[in-house]
Amino acid sequence: MSALPETQNVAYQVWQLMFVSPSGRKRIMVSDAAKLGYSFNNTLSRVYLRAPYHSNESDVSTVSGVNMNMVTSTSMYRQRWLLLLIDTTVSCPVDGTSFTDTTLTWTVPSVIPTLVVQESTFLSKNILMGVDGQVIVNPEEKNYLLEHNKTHIGITIPIGAEGGKLKSSVSGGVYGVIYSIDLFLEHTWTDADWQTTKYTVIKSITTPFMPQIPTVINTTLPEERLFNVAFGHFLPDVSLVTVAIGNVPFTPREAQHQGFKIYETPFSNRTKGFILEVSFDDPHVLKEYVNRNETKYTLLVNYTVSVGPEMTLYYHAAEVECVVADIEIPEAVGHCDEENLYLAIPTFGLHHYWNLYLGNKLLNQHVAITNGYLPATNSTHLILQIPLFSVGVVYEDVSFQKIKARFDVALRKVRTMETLQMFSISCNFNSSAFIICHPDGTIMVSAQMKTVPAIDMSKTKLRDSSCKPREYNEGHAFFKFHVTTCGTSVRFEGDYIIYENEISYEKEILPGQSIWKITRDPDYRLTVLCYYRAKETLVLGAFASDPSTSPLFGSGTMVPRSNTAVYRRIRQALNVVSRVSKDESFVEFYEPNKAILKRPTEPVYLEVELKDKSPLDELYLENCWVTGSLDFNSTPRWNITVDGQVVIE
Repeated sequence: MSALPETQNVAYQVWQLMFVSPSGRKRIMVSDAAKLGYSFNNTLSRVYLRAPYHSNESDVSTVSGVNMNMVTSTSMYRQRWLLLLIDTTVSCPVDGTSFTDTTLTWTVPSVIPTLVVQESTFLSKNILMGVDGQVIVNPEEKNYLLEHNKTHIGITIPIGAEGGKLKSSVSGGVYGVIYSIDLFLEHTWTDADWQTTKYTVIKSITTPFMPQIPTVINTTLPEERLFNVAFGHFLPDVSLVTVAIGNVPFTPREAQHQGFKIYETPFSNRTKGFILEVSFDDPHVLKEYVNRNETKYTLLVNYTVSVGPEMTLYYHAAEVECVVADIEIPEAVGHCDEENLYLAIPTFGLHHYWNLYLGNKLLNQHVAITNGYLPATNSTHLILQIPLFSVGVVYEDVSFQKIKARFDVALRKVRTMETLQMFSISCNFNSSAFIICHPDGTIMVSAQMKTVPAIDMSKTKLRDSSCKPREYNEGHAFFKFHVTTCGTSVRFEGDYIIYENEISYEKEILPGQSIWKITRDPDYRLTVLCYYRAKETLVLGAFASDPSTSPLFGSGTMVPRSNTAVYRRIRQALNVVSRVSKDESFVEFYEPNKAILKRPTEPVYLEVELKDKSPLDELYLENCWVTGSLDFNSTPRWNITVDGQVVIE
């Protein structure tokens, strides 16, 4: 044997080790080998050598794609009449592990050349696998997989399988797990040089860090008005430190005292979770009024848990929402008496969820009293008493001695101003004498005859004698006219514009020759006055004639035309300046010639000012229209008023 020359100098009954490596042969005493990390021992029936991985005497080679760390050595022992040479070559895999999200696989070559001299005579006899030093007779019962072919032996283990250990960990602020398992492989074969070789490899395998972001499972029960939130899945080595509810931290014990419920619950995959129960009505829960009749309850939670034996802290924030239809939209009821309309509105949610609006104006105590309403409240309702001839009353039909009046109040959301409900009360009134001044300038008067002797009411008239009553009987006459017609005069007093006309009777003159006129008719004169605020916003609703073809939104350029040189017409014009206000306050105005985006039903606040100071000049709105360009006469054209009358299309 090649090692024989070296054996001649071996001391009597003293073991030596001879290593063969790419750098050459090296012979050392067992006592010296121990200093290099080797361990050598012998019994009556065996000799064993333990060598550290990657020592100076070892070599690394690749066998069937697997890196093997090899120590080629011969152990020598000599007695008086005996020289014993034992091949103690060892070859162990240093890698061959691979991982997926659910499994780990360990691969070992079937044939290791350094351990099998003549591969042609190699015959595999038996292959066993084990976990933690115990042979697994039926691996498939534990979902283990043992495979082998001519080149490789493979063991595949599900991550988390029995026999291994799962450990929680935190890396970069992320929660995850690490799985480790101790496998061993025992391969028995025969070849021409050795009758039987039993090759055993023990391998401790640890997976890389596997992130497992915890989930928040919302099992909230809306009908019980209770948040039920599960936070998991965690291994048993995780414990809850604190839970912050609405940014207020609580330990589990403090949370219990606060009225919350916190407890652990096991899951089917040998993990656990933490259950948190919080009432919708708890002050730490956020509440928001949404949609039409729903409340959105929001639970903000921040968990702090202790992870693994290192007790590393891990933080996780969660937001859980539940929308419940638990708000009842109020319904108003109304009635009328001879002179008033009454509307009773539930006060629940008023000023918290919604407000009342009269047109675009918030209906508060000040507005109600200013308009002449009589508001009263009890424990459940707001009762509005609205006199027939007060601001805000809509006259749907006015005829001879009869008025059909309606009063509308809008229920709007506090935050979004969305109209949820229109409360209306409509009644018919029998009125013998009245005057109604419409915002559009229409005046309707029912005049009552109070003369002795009686007069013929059909012969009454306005200042313009062509303006006769539309309806009449023996005791009443009904007139309807516009402030710009029938001889109506206008004057200004303080903050009011006053339109005045007069109902009179055409006396019947008896024929005679003297200069005195003889009549048997009494005098009848009734002065009609309508007061309008000089600066008052009139909001009119505009509705498309064909909603299916009309866009929901549109844009255009509204250009208030002032009588500057650029915009003067050919004829002489008064010095009139107009501006568009941003809201009904008429404090901020849009710049001239600036495009303004408006919805079709959104009001436009237009101010027109007459700069001329002549007392003979007066200003009233005659024609108002909208075009799609800066040209006065461009088409299409949408009329707003024509001859002072509002056009509703």
